[in-house]
Formats: sequence, structure tokens, C-alpha cells
Amino acid sequence: MNSKTKRPRIAVFKFASCDGCQLSILDAEDELLPIVDAVEIAYFPEASRAMLKGPYDIALVEGSITTHHDAERIQLVRRQAKTLVTIGACATAGGIQALRNWKDVNDFIRVVYATPQFISTLKLSTPIAEHVPVDFELRGCPINKYQLIELITATLARRKPNIPTYSVCLECKRAGNICVSVAHGTACLGPVTQAGCGALCPAYNRGCYGCYGPMESPNTAALINQFRILGQSDAAIARAFHGFNAWAWQFRKAGEECVRT
Repeated sequence: MNSKTKRPRIAVFKFASCDGCQLSILDAEDELLPIVDAVEIAYFPEASRAMLKGPYDIALVEGSITTHHDAERIQLVRRQAKTLVTIGACATAGGIQALRNWKDVNDFIRVVYATPQFISTLKLSTPIAEHVPVDFELRGCPINKYQLIELITATLARRKPNIPTYSVCLECKRAGNICVSVAHGTACLGPVTQAGCGALCPAYNRGCYGCYGPMESPNTAALINQFRILGQSDAAIARAFHGFNAWAWQFRKAGEECVRT
């Protein structure tokens, strides 16, 4: 066996998504160079003609499950992968397309498609973890390329990835940002959202949209009360939680509670 075949094999798979997380992988050009010789990209249709069959040491999976075909395909991916990592909000929390989970998807099909009888889809858009065991979730919409490099490096070194689970507020403090909620009365999901974006939106005086999903132990009840103090309606609060990570259970529950009250 030559040295090439001994290298850990990485595969990248796409399900229902916008490809943004795969583009983040491609955007990690210089950062990937130190580790590219240590791995073999065995399957990555977005970037390579190589379509090597499994098994794979690491499978990076982007996108949510929205069709019967994808529900079957993810089972095959899981059987082929020693380590399965979901990347991005779609794969970890159903994505923006999970907004359909609170409506009748057939209504959307009838409006959007001229021949709806040819459309076959599931009622819900669900994260990968609802279908197969997942070894690690890498959050974001899209993912942080530096977190991706840390994840791959840690996996190769057989250590725990150093991925933050604290909130965006800590990133704001480190960057010296003025709190948009305190200074401007802007509704912001930063206190309950996992760090990773570098507090991008608050840096431009905009509230956090929750792109990285729930932090380790989000106090959504306290934030809902704060939103109400800021004059937000319960409908607006529900919409805030039901965004990029709509089907993450902490955000889903918070939004649904606002709708019921």
C-alpha cells in the first residue's frame, strides 16, 4: 500500500442547501495548504472530478433532509463514513427551508410549481441528526472556515475540536463592540447564539440573526422578556427565533411559546 492510500480519506456530500458551506471549504485556500498533503479528497463533486467510492474516514455533510431519496441516501453515507460531521445550519438545524415545517408544504408546491404532481417531497425539512448518528456538528450559515480547519486537524490528531460554545456576546466584548440592545434598543439574538461569526452583524449596528444556532445553554426565556421590553411583538419574536436555525429545538421551542401566548 503506497503512502497516498494510507492518508485519511475525506468526502463532502450535499443535500438540500445553497452550497454556501461547500464554498466556505473552497474559500479556505491558504489555510488548507498545511493539511492538504495529509489527507485525500476522495469525493467532492463541487470541486473535483474524483468520485472515489467509500469507505471514508471523514464525511462532511451539508444540507437538510427534505425528500424520500435523501432520507435513503444519508443512510448510505453514514454506513460509508467512519466519522460523520454535519456542516452548516441546514445540516445541523434544518436550515431556512425548515420554515415550511409550520405550514402545509403542499400549499407551497401548488403556488411555486406549474406541475405540482411531479414534486415528491417530505412534509418537514429536518437536520441530519434526526436520521443518522452524527459525530460532530459544525454550526453556521455559512460555516467559519477556520473552525473547519480546526475540526479537520483535531480529527486527524484524534483530539477534541476546540470549537467555542459560548455566545456571540463574548465576541462582541472582545471586539470592543457597543451592545446594540443597550445602546440602541435593537433586538439581538447574540445572547443565545453560539459564537463563530466574529459578531459580524453587531459590528455594523445590527442585531444578531442567530446564524450559528443556539449556544451551549441559551436562556431564551430571559431574552424573550428583554425583547418584549424593547417593544417587540410576540409574532416578531417568534420570527426572530424561527430563522436560519428554525428547527434547532431550543429556538423552535422559544418561537412556538411566543406564538401560543
